[in-house]
Amino acid sequence: MHPDLKPLTAGLAAKFAALAGPHGALEAPSEIAPYTQEPRCLYHGASPLVLRPATVEQVSAILHLAHEERIAIVPQGGNTGLVGGQVPFGGEIILSLSRLNRIRDIDAAGNTLTVEAGATLAAAQEAAASAGRLFPLSLGSEGSCQIGGNIASNAGGVHVLRYGNTRDLVLGLEAVLPGGAVIHGLKALRKDNTGYDLKSLLVGSEGTLAVITAATLKLFPQPSEVATAFVGLPSLDAAGAFFSHASEGAGPLLTAFELIPRAILDFVFRHLPQHRDPLAACFPWYALVEISSPLGDGVADRAALSILEAAMEAGIVADAALAASEAQAHDFWRLREAIVEAQKYEGGSIKHDVSVPVARIPAFIAEATAAVEALLPGARPVPFGHFGDGNIHFNVSQPEGGDAGTDKEARKAAYLARWDEMQALVHGIVLKYGGSISAEHGIGRMKADALAAIKSPAEMALLRGIKAAFDPRGVLNPGKVLVGCKGS
Repeated sequence: MHPDLKPLTAGLAAKFAALAGPHGALEAPSEIAPYTQEPRCLYHGASPLVLRPATVEQVSAILHLAHEERIAIVPQGGNTGLVGGQVPFGGEIILSLSRLNRIRDIDAAGNTLTVEAGATLAAAQEAAASAGRLFPLSLGSEGSCQIGGNIASNAGGVHVLRYGNTRDLVLGLEAVLPGGAVIHGLKALRKDNTGYDLKSLLVGSEGTLAVITAATLKLFPQPSEVATAFVGLPSLDAAGAFFSHASEGAGPLLTAFELIPRAILDFVFRHLPQHRDPLAACFPWYALVEISSPLGDGVADRAALSILEAAMEAGIVADAALAASEAQAHDFWRLREAIVEAQKYEGGSIKHDVSVPVARIPAFIAEATAAVEALLPGARPVPFGHFGDGNIHFNVSQPEGGDAGTDKEARKAAYLARWDEMQALVHGIVLKYGGSISAEHGIGRMKADALAAIKSPAEMALLRGIKAAFDPRGVLNPGKVLVGCKGS
């Protein structure tokens, strides 16, 4: 813990617990444990206290006391983050937003939804749907991740191609600053040109600047029809050519374009037999494509058929299945979601959430694959992800057979011990192609050192200045995003 911060005493713990209200504090180790580990089990934290306030006023009182007493706080949403941003590494208090979960307002005419930070993404989607609207953010963890965490990490997902990242979906924010001041910024305005945009600073700040308590979000008309195709591709270069073809043919109707390698589908079919191959033959690469239209006159299906027919004639597409029903389209997406789970059964997996310019994705994947295989012979790259917005999850499974036998855990641990070495290699190639070392997962604890290495001194000075302006005593989420700041 940073020397400016103080350890939590029993007396202060009691004061914090009282501020969280009835049933608002967890102190038993068994109750705290689920809040201290993240989904990949890479990080194991420790905390003496979990606070679960139910009102903005309680959040304000907690942050005021934390600021005054120099007690570190780690804000936490659904605890689904993948870079350790929500984990308490130094015995900090966990501030869970899960009880701040109300839907405050739905304005169908104005296409806005105002929701508290602890509401799950699925609850926000359902609230929008109940009003005949669409909230387009879509993630595999949508049943458990929370809106506040989505905003704090600037979450991406499968529909960024059409609707943008979370940042593009936020109109206004309510947030509590260190010290307890509340920013009442829940404006439902598309235009508000009144100086510095504090909202944009808080989106993606990972709980280091303020605690987001509510948001006003953009809604969209529900699509009247959706065409979904699972497409077999003869090569990685063909994926790039097919994306260009689909973009030109569908224009703004193209809502998703996901890249999937055959190797990772083999993982799925080997370990999750409830899934079946959509195509009769095997191909080295696949695309999952979604085209949607607000008009109910067959526009989406006609566009999909036209694109696929022309691409097949050009030799870009080898085979394709166009979903004949909503159920079949759902099966295609379930197969895409299953590739995340299937990797777990193949032993250790070193993961990279990166982005490069779309046109350079094939060259990046080819170079990074060769580099990783040279570094660790037998390692199995399985890059997949949101091709349409340049975001590739360049994941690398341990050599085949390493997940079997009596010493499989030791082999897995030895493989994962190469994480930093492999990450540095892959990130170097990402930067060569003009990309980013974090596309949608954030910086958290995992990439804080890497961020400092790739940003210029001027940029780092500005980032640290912003942190100091918002949180001069460094009580919010110490050790995350920025290293070398108070609280880090």
